[in-house]
Amino acid sequence: MADTQTVETEPDKKQRSVRVVLLALMITMMLAMLDNMIVGTAMPTIVGELGGLEHLSWVVTAYTLATAAATPLWGKLGDMYGRKGVFMTSIVLFLIGSALSGMAQDMGQLIGFRAVQGLGAGGLMVGVMAIIGDLIPPRERGKYQGMMAGVMALAMIGGPLVGGTITDNWGWRWSFYINLPLGVVALGLISVVLHLPAKRAQARIDYLGAALLTVGITSIVLVTTWGGTEYAWTSARIMELIGIGVAALVGFVFWQTKAAEPVLPLHIFRSRNFTLMSIIGFITGFVMFGATLFLPLYQQSVQGASATNSGLLLLPMLGAMLVTSMVAGRVTTNSGRYYVFPVLGSVLMVVGLYLLSTMDTGTSRFTSGVFMAVVGLGMGCLMQITMLVAQNSVEMKDMGVASSSTTLFRTLGSSFGVAIMGALFNHRVQDTMADRGGALGSKVTEQSAQLDAKSLEKLPDAVREAYQYAVSAGTHSAFLLGSIVAVVSLVAAVFVKEVPLKGAGPQKSADDAAPAPLVEV
Repeated sequence: MADTQTVETEPDKKQRSVRVVLLALMITMMLAMLDNMIVGTAMPTIVGELGGLEHLSWVVTAYTLATAAATPLWGKLGDMYGRKGVFMTSIVLFLIGSALSGMAQDMGQLIGFRAVQGLGAGGLMVGVMAIIGDLIPPRERGKYQGMMAGVMALAMIGGPLVGGTITDNWGWRWSFYINLPLGVVALGLISVVLHLPAKRAQARIDYLGAALLTVGITSIVLVTTWGGTEYAWTSARIMELIGIGVAALVGFVFWQTKAAEPVLPLHIFRSRNFTLMSIIGFITGFVMFGATLFLPLYQQSVQGASATNSGLLLLPMLGAMLVTSMVAGRVTTNSGRYYVFPVLGSVLMVVGLYLLSTMDTGTSRFTSGVFMAVVGLGMGCLMQITMLVAQNSVEMKDMGVASSSTTLFRTLGSSFGVAIMGALFNHRVQDTMADRGGALGSKVTEQSAQLDAKSLEKLPDAVREAYQYAVSAGTHSAFLLGSIVAVVSLVAAVFVKEVPLKGAGPQKSADDAAPAPLVEV
């Protein structure tokens, strides 16, 4: 009887251990996603105390650059030396950067410490996705999509609210210190419960490949960050960065064919599904971060919504994304079928973005909320499915590289989306203000096409109305471009081949080690 009870409770104990590990992973994922949103809210207070307004953009840029450059390296290191140790190292580095950022005494120190924090952050999302890839078979992974989508939605909605509350009550330094207790909890849970096979690679790290990739990614991010703002798109500095970036990436691709242990093995792109998921992930990042940037701006400037609740303005989109992601995950787990979701998601994204492009000064909040929900439904079909299919398209030994590559393409997509849609928006707003607002209108937007609530209140009625019309015209152009770009995602989705998800049945080879025993119970 005692033996029978032990056998019966074993699956329950194993399931509980998986849940504990997933809790730690979700906390880590939350750290990675919340940081920029919390810090963004605290930025005016930081500048007020530390000064250095002219270097303000570098507080975000340093973090973004370091994150993008480090992402592929963390994935490769996890494949070579074992996922657990590398992941915990990235958490520790992120927490060190957070603590140092909170102690910064001037803007230069803050920028440097933010870069340290970004280096650690590059391994957080990659580590979460790769460990889930090791831990849970693809067929079962869909059940946990809703959890990941929920964390993402919570971060986007709660980030500005949490950032504002912390800054107002505890001071801006706690916008960094808040990471420490959460990170310590995640580290403790992971160290005790998660037990993955140890690895020790004989090959040396591909330092040349890592350097070339870092230079290439850094140049791309700087071009998209500086182009049209710090420097004109046709300026010598932007042209130099483009030249350096292209040369570095071409050199990187060539070297990867020669390296003994390449940072980004090119053979993974021989899988049609992996390549298509990389394209879809890039487009999803392009659209998603563009939408989250311009929707609150439109609702605050045109519809008169409060800036303090900017995260709540995205609730229709994020709520729809959460629900659809949960449904898609359950259907994928129960049926093993997933082809419909990239196609349906891309169609909804194209339609939703086109609907958003039709908004004008008379569009009601309810109508814009419905349009946002359509985009959210599309994103919910795509956000986690892209990672799931990408991981299912490679061997277990390349799980980290596949996860980091998919994350990197989505990150680069977001950089391009914000830059290109932002440039189009600014150009349209400034042209419209010159036409409708006259000389005063041009003067109002010559420094920035995005005015805060206080600046908007000070404008004469006629100029304010002209600005509201200009913002609606700018969002029309930005979302119309997004809709056109999203067509690329639809074309890529049509060519996806539905390959059976690994771990879906008894067909497990020796190479596909059963993921469940990786957790000690």
